[in-house]
Amino acid sequence: MSIRILVLGGGGREHAIVKALARSPQSPELFCAPGNPGIAADATCLPDLDPVDPAAVTARAAALEIDLVAVGPEAPLVAGVVDALEEAGIAAFGPSGEAARLEGSKSYAKEAMADAGVPTGGYAVVTDRESALAEVAKAGCPIVLKADGLAAGKGVLICMDETEAGEAIEVFFTEQRFGQTEVVVEEFLEGEELSLLAICDGERAIPLAPAQDYKRIGEGDTGPNTGGMGSYSPVQTVSPGRLKELSAAVHQPIVDLMARRGHPFRGVLYAGLMMTTDGPKVLEYNTRFGDPETQAVLPRLESDLVDLFLAASIPGGLSEKEVSFSEQFAVTVVLTSAGYPASSSKGDVITGLEEAAGSAEVVHAGTAEEHGRIVTAGGRVLNLTGLGPDAATARDRAYDAADAVKFDGKQMRRDIAERAVRRERDQEQ
Repeated sequence: MSIRILVLGGGGREHAIVKALARSPQSPELFCAPGNPGIAADATCLPDLDPVDPAAVTARAAALEIDLVAVGPEAPLVAGVVDALEEAGIAAFGPSGEAARLEGSKSYAKEAMADAGVPTGGYAVVTDRESALAEVAKAGCPIVLKADGLAAGKGVLICMDETEAGEAIEVFFTEQRFGQTEVVVEEFLEGEELSLLAICDGERAIPLAPAQDYKRIGEGDTGPNTGGMGSYSPVQTVSPGRLKELSAAVHQPIVDLMARRGHPFRGVLYAGLMMTTDGPKVLEYNTRFGDPETQAVLPRLESDLVDLFLAASIPGGLSEKEVSFSEQFAVTVVLTSAGYPASSSKGDVITGLEEAAGSAEVVHAGTAEEHGRIVTAGGRVLNLTGLGPDAATARDRAYDAADAVKFDGKQMRRDIAERAVRRERDQEQ
């Protein structure tokens, strides 16, 4: 009997995870809650199961005789789904609720970085409008304001001057767009961003291939932050040796710290870095696979993801493991619906998916099926990942697929992986 795995979530990250698990030589039987129309091609979807309900997830996993539950999004982790599963004796890939505070609370993460000696920007935590105004006046602009809790990638406001900072403070404390929340006022760091993911077993962190993502809605990194508009992997400036150095500086100290605190970190630890002139500094931690970095990283994975997930669910289980990636380049372009990121248009008919699949891996992020047709059902709708021997080829394939897909109000950035292609050309000259 093949191993049975339940993946929690229903977005692009989860579709990419399901696709990677399906490639395993172990031929796992896959389930996904709630899933989406794309995921349904590789897994049995459970649309009635709420992934943020620990008791419901545990009961369904037991009823389905699931061997391992892999948690995709952050909300179930913060809600304590992994704790409930482990209490019921069901293996889980992901951190406990306490360990997930590294993502669930920006102020907790900053305090943990300071305790672990991880390089990061200066910061202060404020709880009201007046203290926020005072802190901004003291620190000066540009400056970054972050909602303390989960905000689906949209709770970070970068303020280039005092006017923008004042408007951001109103968003957090008067409008309360992100609910009643503490706000982290953080030093503005300049440089090139880098996404580093590591798979952890509570004792050891093994870095995955580096990636770079694009958070702003507009080309040239303009406009408001989004959940992510595209990504690529590998990043030419990060050699295998450099990758190990970076992981030793930003992943392992946190894994060691959480073990000392009695909350061993198992699952994926994502470090968002800014490569500054003073060296790498951590912008934030996520406690799960990044989205859309996963869509560019996992198609390059040569190791068995089922094997890695199982090993990471056991304390010290990764001690004998190594992770390997292909030499191929991957470029992911995100298609979003009209109005995103402020809102999202739902129910717009999507065409061209079969044509797109001819040149790229098509991952469903926010889709639904209505009357036999695939329609938009979220802000980020589809992710198209082109693979190739070099960045230019992979990028061309991703954009060929993106252009083949049609729906009303489609948005995308045209500059994904431009930097990688430019570096490639510079190396050839």
